[in-house]
Amino acid sequence: MRFLSSFIILFWMTLCAKLFSIQVFQGKTYQKTLIAQSQRKEKIPAERGNIFDRNGNALTRNIAHYTISVNPQIISNKNALASFISNLTKKSKQFYLKKLNSNKKFEFLERNILLSQAQVELVHKFESLNIKKSYRRSYPHGPIVSQIIGYNDTDGRGISGLEKDYDTELLGRSGIAIKSKGWKGKFQSRSGLPFTAPIDGSDITLTIDIDYQSILQEELIKRKKETEAKSAMGIIMNPQSGEILAMSSVPSFDNNSFSQYPISQHHSKVLTDQFEPGSTFKIVAATASLAENKVTLEQEFSCENGKFDYFGSVIKDHDPYEQLTISQIIKHSSNIGIIKIAEKVGSSSIYKYAKLFGFGTPTNFDMAGETAGKIKPEKEWSRISIGQISMGHEVAVNTLQLAVAFSAIANNGFLIKPFIINKIYNRNENSEQKTLSSVKRQISSEDKIIKIKDMLRQVVLDGTGTEADIKGWEVAGKTGTAQKYIDGKYSNDHFISNFVGFFPASKPEILSVIVLDEPKSPLHWGGTGAAVAFNRVMKRIINMDDSISPPMKQGKENAGDLLTFSKKKKKLIDKQIPFALSTKNIQEQIKVPNVIGKSLKTAIRILSNAGLKVKVNGSGKVIDQFPKPGKSNNNSKLCILTLE
Repeated sequence: MRFLSSFIILFWMTLCAKLFSIQVFQGKTYQKTLIAQSQRKEKIPAERGNIFDRNGNALTRNIAHYTISVNPQIISNKNALASFISNLTKKSKQFYLKKLNSNKKFEFLERNILLSQAQVELVHKFESLNIKKSYRRSYPHGPIVSQIIGYNDTDGRGISGLEKDYDTELLGRSGIAIKSKGWKGKFQSRSGLPFTAPIDGSDITLTIDIDYQSILQEELIKRKKETEAKSAMGIIMNPQSGEILAMSSVPSFDNNSFSQYPISQHHSKVLTDQFEPGSTFKIVAATASLAENKVTLEQEFSCENGKFDYFGSVIKDHDPYEQLTISQIIKHSSNIGIIKIAEKVGSSSIYKYAKLFGFGTPTNFDMAGETAGKIKPEKEWSRISIGQISMGHEVAVNTLQLAVAFSAIANNGFLIKPFIINKIYNRNENSEQKTLSSVKRQISSEDKIIKIKDMLRQVVLDGTGTEADIKGWEVAGKTGTAQKYIDGKYSNDHFISNFVGFFPASKPEILSVIVLDEPKSPLHWGGTGAAVAFNRVMKRIINMDDSISPPMKQGKENAGDLLTFSKKKKKLIDKQIPFALSTKNIQEQIKVPNVIGKSLKTAIRILSNAGLKVKVNGSGKVIDQFPKPGKSNNNSKLCILTLE
C-alpha cells in the first residue's frame, strides 16, 4: 500500500513538472505552433504603376486575375460546388468534379482567370473556396510602343524597356494580412489581426505622343517595304526642349506576346544600333569652319569636276561640280568640297566639334541600352582620316545622337539632353517629380549656327533633300548616304540612307531623323529613301494636329513663328467604329456644318458641338462628307467623313 501511494505521488509530481515545463518553459513554442496552425500570413498584391503618354493615354494596364483553390476533404456537396464553378467559367462540370473528388487536401480549381466584381463576390459566398487576387500587365498599343515600354516576367518584374529601367518606381510594395482559420478550415480576415496595406507603384508619364508614335511606326513599315530595307529607324523630338515625341524601329514586336518574336526585335535600334552616317555628318566640318573663322561664305573651293585623288583614294561626287561655296557644298552634298574645307580647318578642330556635337559619347538618355557611338582620338587618325570623317566615314553614331546633334543647329547652338520621362507621380505621397530641360553646352555663337541652318534650308529647297520639302512650312535638313563597311572594305551595294529634318527653319519645334538600313538602289540615297519617309510623317502630323501652326508669311519665304503643342488631353480615335462625341440635348433637325478642308480634329470638334456622331474613313484632311453641308440630319445623327 505504501508503495502504491508513493507511486501515485511520484506520478502526479512528474505530471505537474511536465505541465509546468510545457506552460512555462515550452509555452511560447507550443503557442507559436498553435498560431501557425490556426493563422496564416497572406500577401496583398500592390498595383503596379502605369505608364502614360504625354496626353494621358494609357500605354499599360493592370488586369486583375484570380486564383480559386479548395480543400476537397471538407466539401460536403461537391456536386453543387462543381455546378457553380462550371457556370462561372463555362468549363464542364465533370472537370471540376474530378478535382473535388481528389484525395489531396489542396487543389487549384482555376488559376489566373478573369472575373467580374460580381463574380468575385459570388465566389466569396462559398466559405469553402479560397480566392486570391493578382495583377497581370496588358499593353493596349502593343507593337506601336513595345520597344519603349518593354514587358514584365511572370512575377510582375520588369525585364525589358522602361518596365525594367523603372521597375523600382513602378513596382510598389505588397501588403500583409494575417488570417485565422474559421469554419470548414477557410482562412478569413478578422478584426484585431495584424494588417499592412499595400503601397501601389508610381505612375510614369512619358514625353511620347502616341498619335505621333503611330504615324512614325506606320510610315517606317511602309518605307521599309517599298525600299526592301533590312530595317528602318526613326525619332521625332522637340529640339528646343529635348522631349522625345516618338521613337521607333521596325521590325518591332508585340509585348503582349513577346516570346513569339526574335529577341533582336525587342530592343530599340534607335538607341542600340550604330552606323556610319555619311553626309549628315558634314555639319561638323561646316560648323567648325565658320566657328573658327577659317572659311567665309563667299569663299569658293574647287570640287575637281566630281573626281578627286585623295592620297591614293578616289573621292567622287554624285554630280560633277567646279567651284562651290560652303553653302553650295552642303546643298549639293559635295564630298570633295567638304574634304577641302576639313583640310583647311584642321584635324584638331574637326575632332573638337565632333565631340562638341556629342558624337562618340552617350547622350545620358533616361533609357538603358544606348550605345556610345565612336570617333577615334585624334592621335589615332591616319592621313586620310580627316577627309573620311568629314564625309561621315570612320565614325559611328546612333539615331538619337544624330537627332541631338541637329537639335543644336535647330535651336541656334545649344546641345541639349534628350529625355523621355516627363514626370513620375507617387500615388501614395501625392507627389510629382518632373523632368526639366537641360542644356549641356553651347556649340557655337548664334550668328554662326544660323548660317548653318540657312544652308540646311537650301538643301531642302533645291539641293539633295527636295523630297522632304513641305510647301509653306520652311523645312530644313540634310541627306546622308553611307556605304557600309563589310569584310574590311566599303561595300558598293550595301548602304545606310538617312535624313535629318526640322521645321519651321527659323525656330523649329519638330525635328525628325529617319534611317533605312540597306535599302535597294536607286532608293538607297538619303534624298530618295529616308527623305520621302520624313515628308510623309510630317505631312500626316501637320494634318492631324491642329496645335501645330505654319510659320507666318514674310515675302517669298516664311518668317516662321513657334509651333506650339496643345496641352489639352487628346483622345485616340477608333476610325472603324462610329462614336458619339456629344451628350447634350439635340433638336429634331440638325443642320450639318461644312468641315471640308478641315483637319480631322477640327472637323470632329465642329460636328461634336453640333451634336453629331462621326465615322471616319482615311487620314489627313477632310475632302468629302455625308450628309453634305447644310443638309438636315434628323435620323441617325451620323456624319461620315472621307479624308485624304
